[in-house]
Order: sequence, then structure tokens, then C-alpha cells
Amino acid sequence: MKSYSIAIVFLFTFFVSLCLEQTEKPAIKEDFKPSTLNQPGQEYPQVNSQGYARFRIVAPSADSVRISLGLGGRGGTKLAKAADGSWMGTTEGPMDEGFHYYRIYVDGGAFNDPGTLNFYGSTRWESGIEIPAHDQDFYALKDVPHGNVQQVLFPSKSTNTSRRAFVYTPPGYYENTSTRYPVLYLQHGWGEDETAWSNQGHANLIMDNLIAEGKIKPFIIVMTYGMTNEIRREAGGLRNFDIKPFQTVLLDELIPYVDKNFRTLANQANRAMAGLSMGGMETKTITLNNPEVFSYYGLLSGGTYAPADIKDKSKVKLVFLSCGSKERPDGVKNAAAALKEAGFNAVSYVSEGTAHEFQTWRRSLYQLAPLLFKN
Repeated sequence: MKSYSIAIVFLFTFFVSLCLEQTEKPAIKEDFKPSTLNQPGQEYPQVNSQGYARFRIVAPSADSVRISLGLGGRGGTKLAKAADGSWMGTTEGPMDEGFHYYRIYVDGGAFNDPGTLNFYGSTRWESGIEIPAHDQDFYALKDVPHGNVQQVLFPSKSTNTSRRAFVYTPPGYYENTSTRYPVLYLQHGWGEDETAWSNQGHANLIMDNLIAEGKIKPFIIVMTYGMTNEIRREAGGLRNFDIKPFQTVLLDELIPYVDKNFRTLANQANRAMAGLSMGGMETKTITLNNPEVFSYYGLLSGGTYAPADIKDKSKVKLVFLSCGSKERPDGVKNAAAALKEAGFNAVSYVSEGTAHEFQTWRRSLYQLAPLLFKN
């Protein structure tokens, strides 16, 4: 009888706690507004103040419609069909702050959302949605002097073509014609291209705002495509990636072109390289292979350096390591600590509440930029 009573008490406690969990879950607020990345005049997708996203797709002949969020179309939100032939659904929970790729699956086929703008990711043009961030002010478009982002086409004998890069020049570049500037070579991630840091990352707005606030020394940013061949998941992906052809493009073709056509401080002391994800992998390999070219290193969700990796400590002015708190923050922190212990100027940064995504990398650039070219 005693055991029976204990069992009843246990079950009662369990069900009460379960009910409390269900009642404590906040209701979804119906304050949805169109995403800031929507096509002109389009009402959907929408986001609310809690970070939920709501989608509406018109596909009257479809049997199933779902939304897959994230790079490569992972996850899914099933949409329900309405009487008018449209499909609507809301994410089960709030999304991380910042930018997210997504795609629509209609009866198994992948499509982009006609309601929103497209961004290059996963080696294709993906739909994009922006979840307003509590700290979005640092990349907001403000009434401050703006720099210029221009497309350049530079000759590449090694690939027998002309290749594209985007170059950010800071405010005052065209007015202060005697001033020369340091340069950051900033690389995108896997499946993205040279448009990513401007379009998804807002690198130019981050720089404009930091310069306007007097927090950084103005510098040039160069963004180029980090591959010389097409890398596909089904073909082995990055396991088959050879850094040497891109290293040749960067060191022997792009850097000389930039130094010739822009007013740069063309030396190792005034040159930095950083990259997110795959771009971090490229940064690590190229900086270690060529210590005479770059003096500032930045890996953004792109691995770490160990003290033994760097043969000449005197050539390195900064090692910056970052990631999101939902990635592997301990690895970044421990690596930076080991570098400091070995006498390097190493800084780690962890973006709170984000994963392998652009809000992590926006915040990382915001933290990195004031540390560059301080001397």
C-alpha cells in the first residue's frame, strides 16, 4: 500500500510539472510584420517581436508545402493549406537573431520564396529572412558618411580568365587623395561568394558606423570568390578542395592588382586576412604558408591556431578567434588562452545566442575591426 501511494504521488507530481511547463510556454504574439528582406509590396514572410517567422505560399495544386531553414535547407516548418489555395505556417519556436537562408519545398521540389529577396548560399540563390536583433544598431543604415563598395574585374592568368572582387573604400577615400590605407582581405564561407559579406554581412555598414564613431582606423576591405573550382556536396565537398590555386590567385594576382589600383599601404605590417567558416580555413592555411604577406589573422567560426602552428611569432600582430555560443566556444577560448600563454596577441570572442550564422560573423567583424592596424 505504501509503494502504491508513493507511485501515485510521483505520477501526480509529474503531470503537474508537465502542465506547468505547458502553461509557462509564452503564447505567440500576433504582432507579425513583413521581413525587412521582402520584395517590394510583399506581406510574407513575416516576423514577430519574439523571433517567430510566419510564411504564406500560394500553391493551390500542391499536396504538401514546407519551409526548410538554414544553410543547405535543414529543418522544416510544415504549412497548412487554406480554402483559398494558399499555405501558411509559423515556426515552432523563435529563431536566432539575424539573417537566415531558407527554401520552400513544394511536393518535394526546392524553390525560392517569391515574397523575399535572394542571397547566394549553398552554391545557389537562396531566400533570405531577417530576424531583428537586439544589437542591430551596429550594422544599421544611418545618416553617417558612407564608404563605397565597387566591383572590380582583375586579370587572372593562372585561371585564364578575369575574376571578380568587391572592394570597400572608407568615407573620404576619394577626397583625401594623398592618404594610403591598410587592407583586410575578407573571405566568405562555403557555398557563398564574394557578395556575401556586403549583402548578408553588412560589412560596409559596420565599417561606416565604426568609423563615424571614431572606434577604428579606416581601412580597405577586399572580398573575392574563394574557390577556383566548383565544390559540390555529392562530389566530396571540401575534402577535395585544394587551396593552392586560390592561394595563387590571391597572392600573385589579386593583391598586386589592389596595390596597383588602390592607395594601399602595400606591406605585411598593414595587411590582414580573415574569413568565416571555409574562409577561415583558407585564412589559416594561407597565413601559415605565407607569414611575409599578412600580419593580422582572423578565424570566424573557422577553426583555431595552435602556438606550434606559427613559426615566427614576430611576424604576427594579432590572432583573432571567434564563434557563436551554440558552436564550440570552449575551443575558441582555450586556443586563444594557449596563444596568449605562448606570447601572442590573441583575442577570442563568442557571440551569445547564435550558431554558425551571419549574426555571429557580423558581431565578429564588429569586434575584430577595432583591433586591426592599431599601430
